Amino acid sequence: MAQPKLPLPLPFDEIMQRHQREIMRYLLRLSSNSEDAADLFQETWLRAYRAYPRLEAEDSVRPWLYTIASNLWRNRARDSARRARVLVPDEKAVPAADLIAKDHRVDHETEGYAAVHLRELIADLPAKQQQALHLRYFAGLNYAEIANAIDCSEESARANVSQAIGKLKKRW
Repeated sequence: MAQPKLPLPLPFDEIMQRHQREIMRYLLRLSSNSEDAADLFQETWLRAYRAYPRLEAEDSVRPWLYTIASNLWRNRARDSARRARVLVPDEKAVPAADLIAKDHRVDHETEGYAAVHLRELIADLPAKQQQALHLRYFAGLNYAEIANAIDCSEESARANVSQAIGKLKKRW
């Protein structure tokens, strides 16, 4: 016999008020620009709202939100990679990300060189390493929560964070 479902911990609007800033910051760090982050942010909350009634009371809301945001970002990145080949006038295929990057340069005067350099190094990491690093050091999630958010084992989450740090140290 199924156990009766416990009441949800908080009303959805209160959850949104508590977590919207950190979810937006997370998506801004992962995304190539603020428009993509804003789109992903809206889609994250729309999906969370739709799924909220199915959330179990003992589930942790914060990692659940990061899971939704991570999955949406990963899907967007995968879809972008599929469309990433664009013909330029010399008939060579160039990744669209290279074309976009030239149009969205970060102003080095408003942001320190080290921060810009670090952001570029993080952007060059594989997707799971980027996500694991952001979730660990910027969102403060533990390895079990990271594993849940990026759909891997806890050991893999640890390895992704460790490998990301190793690559950043090597390239710095």
